[in-house]
Amino acid sequence: MMEDPPYKVLIKKRVLKGLDKLPERVQDKFWVLAHDLAVQGPMPKGWPNLSKLTGDNYHCHLEYRWVACWRYENGSFVIEVYYVGSREGAPY
Repeated sequence: MMEDPPYKVLIKKRVLKGLDKLPERVQDKFWVLAHDLAVQGPMPKGWPNLSKLTGDNYHCHLEYRWVACWRYENGSFVIEVYYVGSREGAPY
């Protein structure tokens, strides 16, 4: 029997809609990241340029041009992905 991961990853609806417009390899990397967030928490190991931004916000590069951003409130078990897209359009 598989256990539920320790963190719940919520993905904003607009992120899911925009994800379809990204290259397939970037979409695949995002789903691996979402799994790693659920299992390891807001700072999963092995992701390039992963860092904490201001406040409760984090980001990492899926590829050179593509990033993901999420919010995690310390002490919570919920991670909210609020952006996946180009570096140029990232909200940081």
